[in-house]
Amino acid sequence: MKKIPMRMCVVTREKMPKKDLIRIVNTEEGIIIDKTGKINGHGVYIQNKQEVIKKARDKRVIHHALGVEVPDEVFEELLKSAE
Repeated sequence: MKKIPMRMCVVTREKMPKKDLIRIVNTEEGIIIDKTGKINGHGVYIQNKQEVIKKARDKRVIHHALGVEVPDEVFEELLKSAE
């Protein structure tokens, strides 16, 4: 049986399969939503649920985890793609 890579959601601190989470990456160009999971840079994982994304925006969890200011456009794009 193949091993399933697990990652922790930065908001809920829950371990989940990597494919069920969204990766947000701090690159030289800025903050990017990594759909492939392979972009170079410091990244954090977040669940693909609207309530979790809103909580991350309100409590500034991603700002603290990445150490930079995350633009509102990133959260808007996350909310549009959420289940």
